[in-house]
Amino acid sequence: MLTAAENQLRVCFLTIKYNMMREMVNKVTFLTNICFMVLNNASFLVQWFILFRIRDEVGGYTLREVMLLWGLTASSFGLAHILFARVFSLPDLIVKGKLDSFLVQPKNVLVSVITSSTDISAIGDFLYGMVILCICGPGVSGFFLFLLFTVTGAIIFTAFGLLLGSLSFWFLRMDFLENQVVMGMISFGTYPDGIFKGASRFLLYFVIPVGMALWHPVHVIVNFHAGMFLAVLGYACALSAAAVAVFYRGLRRYGSGNLMEARL
Repeated sequence: MLTAAENQLRVCFLTIKYNMMREMVNKVTFLTNICFMVLNNASFLVQWFILFRIRDEVGGYTLREVMLLWGLTASSFGLAHILFARVFSLPDLIVKGKLDSFLVQPKNVLVSVITSSTDISAIGDFLYGMVILCICGPGVSGFFLFLLFTVTGAIIFTAFGLLLGSLSFWFLRMDFLENQVVMGMISFGTYPDGIFKGASRFLLYFVIPVGMALWHPVHVIVNFHAGMFLAVLGYACALSAAAVAVFYRGLRRYGSGNLMEARL
């Protein structure tokens, strides 16, 4: 069993490696996409620098904490799209019957699907998050917590995208819902959680996992809390297990698109 798991990890690593090599064929486009994404993210912080010249805190966050939030959001989103970009276009594969080529491969179907493409501009998001981490200088423990929460954040983004995308086995137009919800996580996740009250706060903590992916981790980095730390790790594992279960349950309903398509 351990050997099988090692083989799957090796295949996953090689797939991601070849995806990157394929995208790097045109080096000018590759580097341009990354640089423009970094600049795009950096431009949004200007409004916060202006705002914090007027106020000392917003929603309980200082400028440093807002920067950590932006950095964690960018790095988590970036890592998810570098490694598992296909998750976020899963409805298209299901509805159009494009899973056939993955079903005949001698490796795990889910791993094969989610690692089959990468988003090069997401490297810019990830690098931007690392730059913010270096600027904020949260200390040694904060540094490693940030890296850990980048991974858990990427897992939560991926698992939530997989969960929504897998609903396409039962419902149509889930691509629109998935795109809107995932981008909504990014939009809400770059604002302090203290500004959200009532129903919106409940929605962002218990329906759309912005709280567990981004807000709780920032609180833990700034002021470590063991219970909150374990809650984030447990949530990432539980959401991943639920997403995988829904995917394989829906796969039983999948109807072939009869497409003559080969994957190399």
